[in-house]
Amino acid sequence: MRIVLVGPPGAGKGTQATRLAEKLRIPHISTGDLFRANISRQTELGKLAKSYMDAGNLVPDEVTIAMAKDRMEQPDAEGGFLLDGFPRNVSQAEALDELLQTEGIKLDAVLDLEAPEDEVVKRIAGRRVCRKDSAHVFHVTYSPPKQEGVCDTCGGELYQRDDDSESTVRTRLEVYHTQTEPIIDYYRAQGLVVTISAMGPVDEVTGRALEALKSAE
Repeated sequence: MRIVLVGPPGAGKGTQATRLAEKLRIPHISTGDLFRANISRQTELGKLAKSYMDAGNLVPDEVTIAMAKDRMEQPDAEGGFLLDGFPRNVSQAEALDELLQTEGIKLDAVLDLEAPEDEVVKRIAGRRVCRKDSAHVFHVTYSPPKQEGVCDTCGGELYQRDDDSESTVRTRLEVYHTQTEPIIDYYRAQGLVVTISAMGPVDEVTGRALEALKSAE
């Protein structure tokens, strides 16, 4: 299957993308991973992207699209892929359509993870990260540490990252609503969108997604 995964920050896209890609046996292609891979390998696209990032500018759509094209042409993506974080806006969605049409292939589904805005804010703003090891992550409501402010694993101090503050989360949501959410209507007009609730245990959301995708085949 060839799938685009969309949803607001905090909807659990990263978690579900990894799980779904594994169960469907297709590569998980995320924008972040594309940037990191190209920059670490010092490809021409990576160098170009880094020059924009170092200057504090957004990486142009054409660079992101070129990275995605290169990744989708790899042998492991011949049988399908799951795109996470791309396309990020309607112009990228149109470019993806043109690219796939050139290759003689098409998307099978656009999976829309839906979550109430207040819940998204609660999920992200409640995260606390260990200063000693950022892999140790807790949540003040859903997975609190045994001792407030102290990492259960290594005893390090837990803190809230700047980009997890409520004001920052709401700004990120506004960007999502204005830039990314319109691609849902774009793809809905093509009959590709399947929407599921991103609420509940992770396993339940995965099961819900697989059922929705099965009906889209």
